[in-house]
Amino acid sequence: MARAIRFTTHEIEYKLRDQQLLRDWLDRVALSHKASVASLNYILVSDEFLLSMNQEYLQHDTLTDIITFPDETSTRDAVVGEIYISVDRVRENAVEFGVEFTIELRRVMAHGLLHLLGLKDKSAKEIKEMRAAEDAALMLFKK
Repeated sequence: MARAIRFTTHEIEYKLRDQQLLRDWLDRVALSHKASVASLNYILVSDEFLLSMNQEYLQHDTLTDIITFPDETSTRDAVVGEIYISVDRVRENAVEFGVEFTIELRRVMAHGLLHLLGLKDKSAKEIKEMRAAEDAALMLFKK
């Protein structure tokens, strides 16, 4: 099945660089989990927009860096979903964690894909597994 990984923005001015490198990398992340991407949309938004989505869809009144929506047709053989990322939150988190913005953005992109692949991050054990999977995903990025 042909892959389709798209990057768009909604109500913000932001130019995402190296889109083909990101697509190739995200494919490698999926393959490393014995999965493939059929259709994946990354939508880059503001804090304000993602907060309203968090309130409406998850009933959480907090800022977040990412919200992942799996499509009902999504399977391990053909991952389908939408991932909304707050560029504002990623930028602030990069400063807080002392990493480059592009590294934090990749971590968040991987995080969303990992959710679609079935990883969770509610318990301490799940969070530890998610962080290890994010680190492994980051190691797969090649310029």
